[in-house]
Amino acid sequence: MSGGELIESAHGGSAQGGDAAGRQGGSSSGAAREEIGEPVSTMAQIEELQKALAEAEQRANGLRDQYLRSAAELDNVRKRAQREVESATRYGLEKFAAELLPVKDSLELAVSSAPASGTEAAGDAAATIRSLIEGQQATLKLLAKAFEKLGIREIDPRGEPFDPSRHEAILMQESSTAEPNSVLQVVQRGYEINGRLLRPARVIVARAASSQP
Repeated sequence: MSGGELIESAHGGSAQGGDAAGRQGGSSSGAAREEIGEPVSTMAQIEELQKALAEAEQRANGLRDQYLRSAAELDNVRKRAQREVESATRYGLEKFAAELLPVKDSLELAVSSAPASGTEAAGDAAATIRSLIEGQQATLKLLAKAFEKLGIREIDPRGEPFDPSRHEAILMQESSTAEPNSVLQVVQRGYEINGRLLRPARVIVARAASSQP
């Protein structure tokens, strides 16, 4: 081999070596870029997931607030309807009971005055009166039981202090035995239904006796 061929061969080997080194260097830098790019892509995915999670939580909170408001509104509607039903029932019951009070008053008056009438009659008339009295007494007992079931209670304040919220004074009368401003006599009994005044008791109120000169 001549000297020129040796020089060319040396140059060729150097060029091939350079190309190989270049290729190796390029692959190394590409791998490095890939290794650097992977964490960047992962961080972006994590950020997207966190953003999506925050949006989902926000929507869930909004739906929860909407549910709570709807539940509260439904509960208010239910309570209002219940109050209206109770009010209508109470009003109807009070009106019905108020209409029955004169009936009870009449029966009590008839029963209390019946013995005097019965003693004046004789024979068949007396039997008829006794039968009528017994029927009135039975009716009065049934009415009293019905009042008790409905929560209707009599107000008979004889001897109690006068209460203008439950009593109606029709007269004041001097008394040396009763306490001043106390109920001396009940002219007409009052009634209350479930703690609510249905009719005030009509009473005569005692006052101190005037001193004699």
